[in-house]
Amino acid sequence: MDPVGMAVSSPAASGRDTGSMDHLITSTDPTHPANHICSLCRNFYSLGWVTGTGGGVSIKRGPHIFIAPSGVQKELMQPADIFVMEYETLSYIRKPPVLKPSACTPLFLAAFDRGAGCSIHTHSQWAVLVTLLVEQEALRKGTPLADICFEIEKIEQIKGIPKGRGKEGMFGYFDRLKVPIIPNTAHEEDLTQSLEDAMER
Repeated sequence: MDPVGMAVSSPAASGRDTGSMDHLITSTDPTHPANHICSLCRNFYSLGWVTGTGGGVSIKRGPHIFIAPSGVQKELMQPADIFVMEYETLSYIRKPPVLKPSACTPLFLAAFDRGAGCSIHTHSQWAVLVTLLVEQEALRKGTPLADICFEIEKIEQIKGIPKGRGKEGMFGYFDRLKVPIIPNTAHEEDLTQSLEDAMER
């Protein structure tokens, strides 16, 4: 088992050469997950949504999950740095040498189990600031922190957000978008249960 609790396929045990798995991350198509993750990370870095090695991105395509590594500057990430997991077995079938998979992997899997196609872990200063302000307001009102969320309505940008699993259509200008806020922990993988609970609200 690796540090985030996922099985790791051994080349000797599986009879596969890890080098032969590089075809999973090699493509000239910019929308291929290995390329797309790298371009997203560069864009997020430019926007200030991630800083340094913080944050992460994962994309599920077909039977595979493509995961950004831990400890790599987001603006410098290359397709060769990407991990590939087999979704059915939760085994890594491609691991770059030296690098470690994202500690957020259990969180990504929780999202994919609920139908997501991509999961983004941001270190945006604005997202952090919003959570602190909402938490402060909840404490002032005596609202249980387990129930807090960021709420917004009458803003054009929410029209690009789907209404959610099992619901048709996109949010409208007069709809109210609620984004659950969960208490932070020292280790990202420890957020899994509270994230799962929030996604089921």
